Amino acid sequence: MELKMRLCVALLSLSLCLGLMGHVRAQEEAEDMDMDVEDAIDDMQEEDVEEEEQQVPSSPPVPTVTYKAPEPMGEHYFAESFDKGTLQGWVLSQAKKDGIDEEIAKYDGKWEVEEMKDTKLPGDKGLVLKSKAKHHAISALLLRPFTFDTKPLIVQYEVNFQTGIDCGGAYVKLLSQTPDLDLEEFVDKTPYTIMFGPDKCGEDYKLHFIFRHKNPKTGEFEEKHAKKPDADLRTYYTDKKTHLYTLVLNPDNSFEILIDQTVVNSGSLLNDMTPPINPPAEIEDPDDLKPEDWDERPKIQDPDAVKPEDWDEDAPAKIADEDAVKPDGWLDEEPEYISDPDALKPEDWDEDMDGEWEAPQIPNPVCETAPGCGPWERPVIDNPNYKGKWKPPMIDNPNYQGVWKPRKIPNPDFFEDLHPFRMTPISAVGLELWSMSSDIFFDNFFVTSDRNVAERWAADGWGLKKAAEGAAEPGLMNQMITAAEERPWLWVVYVLTVALPLVLIIVFCCTGKSSESTSAAEYKKTDAPQPDVKEEAEEEDTKEEESAKKSEEEDSTGEAEEAAEDDGKDDNTSSQRSEDDILRRSPRSRKPRKD
Repeated sequence: MELKMRLCVALLSLSLCLGLMGHVRAQEEAEDMDMDVEDAIDDMQEEDVEEEEQQVPSSPPVPTVTYKAPEPMGEHYFAESFDKGTLQGWVLSQAKKDGIDEEIAKYDGKWEVEEMKDTKLPGDKGLVLKSKAKHHAISALLLRPFTFDTKPLIVQYEVNFQTGIDCGGAYVKLLSQTPDLDLEEFVDKTPYTIMFGPDKCGEDYKLHFIFRHKNPKTGEFEEKHAKKPDADLRTYYTDKKTHLYTLVLNPDNSFEILIDQTVVNSGSLLNDMTPPINPPAEIEDPDDLKPEDWDERPKIQDPDAVKPEDWDEDAPAKIADEDAVKPDGWLDEEPEYISDPDALKPEDWDEDMDGEWEAPQIPNPVCETAPGCGPWERPVIDNPNYKGKWKPPMIDNPNYQGVWKPRKIPNPDFFEDLHPFRMTPISAVGLELWSMSSDIFFDNFFVTSDRNVAERWAADGWGLKKAAEGAAEPGLMNQMITAAEERPWLWVVYVLTVALPLVLIIVFCCTGKSSESTSAAEYKKTDAPQPDVKEEAEEEDTKEEESAKKSEEEDSTGEAEEAAEDDGKDDNTSSQRSEDDILRRSPRSRKPRKD
């Protein structure tokens, strides 16, 4: 019984997963039934979207009307949803890239305005990079230039890697306002103020924020890179969902980078850019040289130390173990490997070309049962007398002067820019990209100085897209099956957590012999004392109770007759009769009367 109880406890623990899976399956079956009814009412709705709506009631509803393009509801500098289906206002670059082969120098990558391949919002169009291994460049002017003064800059747009991304970028460039800006000549060297967006090659997942800072002393520009985000960006490149990328620059020099309206990086232009905005006030003197007698050694060998006379530098580090004894049965005459007797020389073997043929070596089968074969040698052990080469001990250097460094001098290029936010004004938005993956989807570009306006635009565009994509996600069971198809080892986990507990429950709880039979079988294998069988003991007790009851009735009748016949006898006779009565009242010791 105790063993069975332990087995049942173990089975209950293992079957918890089965119960959870059964609950999920029952819930999904019920939802499927409801979905069938709804499909009968409205065949136009997507089946997978309905299932997700029922599983997550709090999810945004699936849009059932034609997609409506977002409309900017406040001050903005640029807004593009591509829902008109054309590239009106956009300019394709006709230039060539310098410094590379003529065959790939052209910006001849194809762009199209179309819906996503697996769109959940009919009518929602975007700009799609169509070519692989091509240079792409396209740009559009802002409604009016943006000047960095007292208002923040908010830039946001959407990206969907529809077929994944192997190596390529999806970042946007905010082109600087210059007198010679020509969008048809847009190339990688066209001056830009800010570069922002995702980029990936191999296992390097990046989210760029770079701005070109103008040196107030020299007038030269230098790229400043934001620190790397702490968040893991891998999912945004692999889940094939539409993600919203937002950059917020504030006049107080702070910045925020958001993905899907969640901050993934933030900091200050003054403190969190590489290289720093402002150079150091002092630098090392390039003309300062270390004196020849400068001693930088903190420790030196003791010049007064002497090697001990008993120091043996020639003693070996390892010696043979003299206490070792050759194991019994060691086969000195047998080689450890022998030629394979079953090997045959190949028919095309040419001894002139290939040399003399020799059979391959295999382990000697005779040695499999022996402790060893071949000449026995003593094992080696560490030599207790080994000391190695003697070296004088190290002591503090009395002439130590520390690590030498050149003296500091004022930095002739020093400047202090406390307002790096005041960047070069921008007048255009551009995509200048090279990619080994095609079908990168861009949508809903927006540039504004009002964060509330940007959030309303995001809600009308990306928010609706997110709701539709979320509602179309598969249920838990489908996700588990998809995961197992990508990682076959998960099938083993499913079997162990579902099938194994079920089989064990059937074997141990629904079939098998009683514990009493098992105990009886075990007692047959030993001479240990055995307890009475429960059923036999109960039958004996029943028989004894019936016999005792019958005897008492007989005693009552006999006592009445003796009282009438023996009336008047002396006390000794009465005393004797009393003793006889006492004996008769004991059901186990009384014998039947024979009157």
